[in-house]
Amino acid sequence: MSEALRILLVDDEAPARQRLKDLLADIAADVPNRVVGEAVDGMAALEGIDDGAGVDVAIVDIRMPRMDGIELAGHLARLPHAPAVVFATAYDEYAVKAFDVAAADYLLKPVKAARLAAALRKAKRVAPDAAVLKALAPRGRRHLRCLERGRLLLVPADDVLYFKAELKYVTARTAEREYVLEESLAHLEEEYGERFVRIHRNCIVARAAITGVARERDPVGDDAEPHWALLLKGVPEHLAVSRRQWPQVKELIGA
Repeated sequence: MSEALRILLVDDEAPARQRLKDLLADIAADVPNRVVGEAVDGMAALEGIDDGAGVDVAIVDIRMPRMDGIELAGHLARLPHAPAVVFATAYDEYAVKAFDVAAADYLLKPVKAARLAAALRKAKRVAPDAAVLKALAPRGRRHLRCLERGRLLLVPADDVLYFKAELKYVTARTAEREYVLEESLAHLEEEYGERFVRIHRNCIVARAAITGVARERDPVGDDAEPHWALLLKGVPEHLAVSRRQWPQVKELIGA
């Protein structure tokens, strides 16, 4: 007998989760599986899934409060052990065609046992296709995942003033504080490139946060060459612009 697939159910409606559990029990002889967790929305799912190692397949509703299924899939795709995602939806809309070409499968509600079994057979331990997720959520995830002293913090992406790479982590700066993310700056730039501009090899800045520029010298060395630095609303620090990136920043701000 093959090893049972470990299933996470994410749906804000308890009857929908119960129906899936009943169907999964019905097909268990054909497709071995066990439900290892349930969540009422994307935020609750992230709080319980940690690095994804304990889940093979997440069956995710699309329309949910707080965090919908599309955004959750974007977060799951970045986990060290990303589970496969099977979307569930009651709406046969534009998204369904996109799901057909994604690594993830989709189920139309009310879910049928045979269709569920087929989706689980097809599911592999791979993340949803990044291009499809980008098409479905062109502005990127609404929240960023930060693990801090054993707690999961979700940082609103719209609050981030800049991302700065430091060693193997990226710092996200809001007006209130900094958050350390286990993300790459290159992936964040790809996801949020329309709203951020690169000012240095290790920093991208929210375009809307820029209030001006200043000509400055490094505090060490009297003969240090002056450089341009960005002024940002809500924070006292100035961010140095590299000579390579200055032309596009200059064009952006009309300097």
